[in-house]
Amino acid sequence: MATIGKFEDITAWQKAREMTRMIYKFSRRGEFAKDFSLKDQIRRSSSSVMSNIAEGYERDGNKEFVQFLSQAKGSCGEVRSQLYVAIDQEYISNDEFKIIGDMAVEISKMISGLMTYLRQSEKRGREYQ
Repeated sequence: MATIGKFEDITAWQKAREMTRMIYKFSRRGEFAKDFSLKDQIRRSSSSVMSNIAEGYERDGNKEFVQFLSQAKGSCGEVRSQLYVAIDQEYISNDEFKIIGDMAVEISKMISGLMTYLRQSEKRGREYQ
C-alpha cells in the first residue's frame, strides 16, 4: 500500500467524493429536487462517507480510524438503499442507479480492505503505508 500523507490521498475518499458529486447532480433535477426528505438524506449519506474517512484519518489512531471507516461503510449501504427509493420513484435512470450503486459497492470494498489492513498493521497514527 502506498504511503498516505493526507486523507485526500485515500482512494476510497476520492471515489466517495466523486459519488457525492454525482448524487448532488442527480438530486437537483426535476421531481428529485422537490423530494426534500430523500434529497437531503441521500446527500447526507454520501457526504458522510467522505467525512468519516477524513475524520477517522485525522484522529491519529488505528482503532479510531477503523471505527470511522465502519461508519463510512455503513453510509455506503445507506446510499445504496436510498438509490432504490430514487429509482422506484423514477427520479433516476437505470443507468444512473447502476453507476452510483456500483460505485458505492466499490467504495465499501475499498473501506473493508483498509479496515483489514489497519487492524493487522503495526504502524500507528499517521504512519499509514
